[in-house]
Amino acid sequence: MSIDHSQTEHDNILKGLNSADPDKVLESIEELRVSGKTSDIPVLLELLCVTNSPEIKSKIASLFGNLKDKNSVPLMMEAIQNEKYAPVLQQLVSSCWENGLNYSKYISVFVDLLIDKDFLIAFEAYTVITNMEFTIDQALLDIEIEKLDKALHTAASEKKVLMLEVVDFLPSIGY
Repeated sequence: MSIDHSQTEHDNILKGLNSADPDKVLESIEELRVSGKTSDIPVLLELLCVTNSPEIKSKIASLFGNLKDKNSVPLMMEAIQNEKYAPVLQQLVSSCWENGLNYSKYISVFVDLLIDKDFLIAFEAYTVITNMEFTIDQALLDIEIEKLDKALHTAASEKKVLMLEVVDFLPSIGY
């Protein structure tokens, strides 16, 4: 998402997302990959939720996985925390580790996903956490470690392994 088009050209690309022709929709998504704006994310989120096309879902998820604008982080996190997007939560969380942007400010959201959601979403949250390269205040990490320690008592065995690894990992990114 970077090349500038005129506003009219950009509006036409966005209109293509509403086309009844799946090929036109896919073409529009590809154009947004190159020339899209952070402000296009809500439109793409809506399309991700309403489309029945696995190919369109895949293209949008891939685009989110390649985001490079740090201003997209709050929009992605807002979507992750919105129940409306629960059906596509796994793809949204996955895109966070794929795009490599800084989500360290949202560590508690990812810890909560690890604890509260099913294994597939928990695994994606685990991957986001363990790929964090930015340092986080140790006091905040201590709160998250304590939360994980409490959750370990009732967690399913498959998630316990992930949670224990996160407990071991978090001190390495503390300051």
